[in-house]
Order: sequence, then structure tokens, then C-alpha cells
Amino acid sequence: MLAGRTTTPHHQRPFLPSKPLQIPNSNPSPGLSLRSARAPRLLSSLKSTPLSSSTAAAPPLQTPPQTRVDILSESLPFIQRFRGKTIVVKYGGAAMKSPALQSSVINDLVLLACVGLRPVLVHGGGPEINSWLLRLGYQPQFHNGLRVTDALTMEVVEMVLVGKVNKSLVSLINVAGATAVGLCGKDARLLTARPAPDAAALGFVGEVARVDPSILRPILAGGHIPVIASVAADEAGQGYNLNADTAAGEIAAAVGAEKLILLTDVAGILEDRNDPGSLVKEIDIGGVRRMVEEGKVAGGMIPKVHCCVRSLAQGVRTASIIDGRVPHSLLLEILTDEGAGTMIKG
Repeated sequence: MLAGRTTTPHHQRPFLPSKPLQIPNSNPSPGLSLRSARAPRLLSSLKSTPLSSSTAAAPPLQTPPQTRVDILSESLPFIQRFRGKTIVVKYGGAAMKSPALQSSVINDLVLLACVGLRPVLVHGGGPEINSWLLRLGYQPQFHNGLRVTDALTMEVVEMVLVGKVNKSLVSLINVAGATAVGLCGKDARLLTARPAPDAAALGFVGEVARVDPSILRPILAGGHIPVIASVAADEAGQGYNLNADTAAGEIAAAVGAEKLILLTDVAGILEDRNDPGSLVKEIDIGGVRRMVEEGKVAGGMIPKVHCCVRSLAQGVRTASIIDGRVPHSLLLEILTDEGAGTMIKG
């Protein structure tokens, strides 16, 4: 799984080529399990302590040329494993609030695209929505941890997520050297919503009723990165605020993704919720269901686990809940066997 390394800012180094690297298809170690393969040593050795949202970016390290070559060489089995595969990343939490972590996520996405992966980014933006509601003199309301979305709030949600957060992410990816296309669930009926079961209390909070990934196929085939805001409409055109984790899971299933990754503000699934050192690195669907039944998985982790299990049941190969507070956590998850959280297998 993945560890982070500090990279030189894009304006101080040449961009990787936008065309995927021509990597031989032959695996140098046939039968090698990528879960047991040796992780690239520098990626693993430089795994950083999680950053807070206020942590400033560290000065760039000058990596010796031979070390850079070693890293690329040792990453080859992992790149071969995922080259040409679609991965869906749900982006949010501390990784969205911290400029340093945001830069890390964007650079990771661009690097993965450059070596032949096909990333799809799905995002929410709760803190930004709260900020704009307060600017308008409107106090955000919550019910059982979910945002109460009346007509005014829905209007702000759509303006902020689709008009501001989405286009900001698109711009950051473009500046980093890739090309991104901003979408929301309304575009080309990508996502069709229906009211949530407790709509009477929550208002315009919806569930995903249907996914039509047709619009994503030419975007991915053209080498672009889709960036999707978690807003959709029902059959009548009424807008709904969707849970971004759920939207990411349903999109991953619809596009036949190799992997779903949820960036969170926790280390992953813990065997003991009171022991940060009890991280479960890998688990299957049966095991994670038992943990839910035993109360080891609780609170906000339950919907994330359900989202992962549902995507796996629909054909996604693996789903990971990773620590978005760790710099370059996406690279840790994909280009090493160490990982940055918990991987759930079907």
C-alpha cells in the first residue's frame, strides 16, 4: 500500500509526459503477489506522520539521482499491476482543507495518470458549504450527523460544490500538468438521485438511484481526469445533495473500477477503536461485517464500510479506506505493499 515522499513543486521541475509511459507488459516476477512484494524502499522509509490542516509544506528534498532511479525500478510491478486500470478516489476531509495535503493529492493523481492509470476524483466539500452559509447569515443544521438541506441550503450546496470547489480542483490538476474535466451528477445524467428515507427530516438529501457512466468513457479514453461533485437531480430535475462516499462507490461499480479509495481523517479500520496502533491492514467482506456486528466498527466508519462492501459486491476488485492526513497517501496505497490504511477485498 502507500507511503509518501516529498516531491519538488511542479514549477521547479519538468512535468512528466502526459502520454502514458510505454512499460513492458511482462511481469519481471511472474506469480508475484503485490501484497507481499517488496515495497519501494524510499517510499516506505519516507512515510510521514499525518499532517494537521495547519501544517505548512516542508522544503523540497533533493533526492540523489540513483535513488530516484531505484524508486522507479522498484515501483515497476505496481505500475504494471494498475496500468490501464480505473481507480476512483473520494476526496475530502483534512486532505481538502490543508493546502499541503491538497497539493499532495493533486500531484499523486497527476503522477498516477502519467504512468498509465485512469483516476476518477469524486468530492464533497462540507466545510466550504458551512463557510458560505455562515457568510449568508444562515446557520448550518444537522440531523443525526447529516446536513439538513432545505431549498436555500441546496442552492448554496450546488453553487459551492459545482461552481467553486469543483472548478478549483480542475484548475489545480491542469496546473500540475494533467487535464481535468469538471462534472456533477446532473451532467449527462451521470447520477440520478432519489430522496433519502428520512427526507422529511433532512430535506433535499438524496441517494443514488442510478448511474450512467457513458459520459466518463470518452473522458477517460482521452487521457483526462474526471472530477465529479456529489450533486445530482431526480427524474423531475430536483437537485439533491449526495453523500460523496456513496457517490464514489456507485461510480466505481458502474465504470468497473479496479479500486475504490476513500480518503478519510482516520488511519483506517481499527481492531480496537481506542488503540490507534491496532490498524487492520487487510480484511475481506465477511471479516468486516463481523466487526460491524461486534461493534468494533461504529459511528461514521459504518457508512464508509457499507459503501465499500456494496461496491465490492458490484464488481470492484478492492476498496480501501486510507489516511488522507498522510502526505502522498494515494501513492502509498497503490505503489507499495505497505499501504496507508485498510484494504477490503471481495
